[in-house]
Amino acid sequence: MTERELEILALLKQDPLIPQQELADRLGISRSAVAGHIMNLTNKGVIRGKGYILAEAKYAMVIGGANMDILGRPASSLRVGDSNPGSVSCSPGGVGRNIAENLARLGSDTRLMTAVGKDAYGQQIVEHCQRAGIDMKPSLQLSDGVTSTYLSVLDGDSDMHVAINDMAILERLGVEQLKSQQEMLKRASLAIIDANLSEAALAYLLSNFADIPLFVDTVSCAKAEKIKPYLGAVHTLKPNLKEAEQLSGISIANYGELPVLANWFHEQGVKRVFLSLGIDGVFYSDGEEQAHIPAIPVEMVNANGAGDAFLAGLAHGFIQGWSTRQSTEFAMAAAVVALSDLATINPNMSEISVNRVIKESLC
Repeated sequence: MTERELEILALLKQDPLIPQQELADRLGISRSAVAGHIMNLTNKGVIRGKGYILAEAKYAMVIGGANMDILGRPASSLRVGDSNPGSVSCSPGGVGRNIAENLARLGSDTRLMTAVGKDAYGQQIVEHCQRAGIDMKPSLQLSDGVTSTYLSVLDGDSDMHVAINDMAILERLGVEQLKSQQEMLKRASLAIIDANLSEAALAYLLSNFADIPLFVDTVSCAKAEKIKPYLGAVHTLKPNLKEAEQLSGISIANYGELPVLANWFHEQGVKRVFLSLGIDGVFYSDGEEQAHIPAIPVEMVNANGAGDAFLAGLAHGFIQGWSTRQSTEFAMAAAVVALSDLATINPNMSEISVNRVIKESLC
C-alpha cells in the first residue's frame, strides 16, 4: 500500500462510517482523490462492501519500546572530547515501535502495545504511528510518565559511536496491561517481542502465548539474558553473533561453525534462528534448511534501525506465507532500504521499494 492509502486505512479503522469529505479535509486532499484511493483499496481487497467494511486480515501484535530518537551526525570524522560541527535530527524510534512502523509500511496489519507519556514527545509518537497505519489502541499514554528518549551519536562512517537511553516508562507496561490485551494477542498471526520489556512482562508473554508464533528481538547481550529461560517458547529469534554466543555459551572460530550454534538453539526449542553477521550478511536455520546469505552492498547513511527493518521483513514474509529463504532475502533487502536514509525509519519503506532492491541486487 502507498503511504496515503495507509493514512486512509488508519482513519477508516477509527471510524468505518467517516464521510469521504471528512477524510479529504483531515488529509488535506480533494474528495475525488480520496475516492480514487478508496477504489484502489477496494480493488486490493482491503475494503469490502458499503460502510468501508474492512476485510478480516491477519495481523501482527508488537510489544515493546517507543522512544523519541535524537541523532547526532558529525560533518566529517568524529573528534571525541570536542564539539563537532554536524547535524542533529529528532524522530520517533524504539525497537518495538520501529519494527511496527516498518511492518505497517510493508503493508501488514500491525498493532502496537507500548507506553509513552502524555507529553509532547509522546503525542508526536502516537500521531506519527497512526499516520503510518499502526493501530495504537493497545498502547498506554500516561499522564505521570515521561516518554522514552534515545540519544545516539554517529561516527564519521555513519555507524553508531555511543548512545544513551532513558526508557524507564517501559516498566509501566506490566503484566496487568498485557492481560487486558490477551484476547487480541491470542488472535494475532504472530507477536513480536522486544527484549527491552521488563523480566516480568517477558516471563508472562513467553509463558502464556507459546501457541502463537513468537518473534523475539534480543536487542543486546545484557537484555538477551532475560529470555534464556524461555527459549522453548520462541518461534523466531534474531540475535547477532555476540548475543547468540552469550546465550548458548558456544564460541565459534569461523563461520563454518555457525550450524553448530544454530542447532543449539533448535535443541532448546527455537524453531527458526537468524544470526546477524553485520557486513557479512545473515545465517538462517529453520531446522530443515540452513544457509549463509551475504549482505547486499549499500552506501550506508545511518546504521540505526536496520535490524528493526530486518525483523519486520521476516514477520511480513511469515504473514505472507513465504519460505524461510524468501523471507530472509526480503528482510535483508528491507534492511538495505532502512540503511539508505538518515531517519530511523525510511519514509520510502514499502514492499515495492524492498522488491526493487532485490531486483537490483540480482543485476
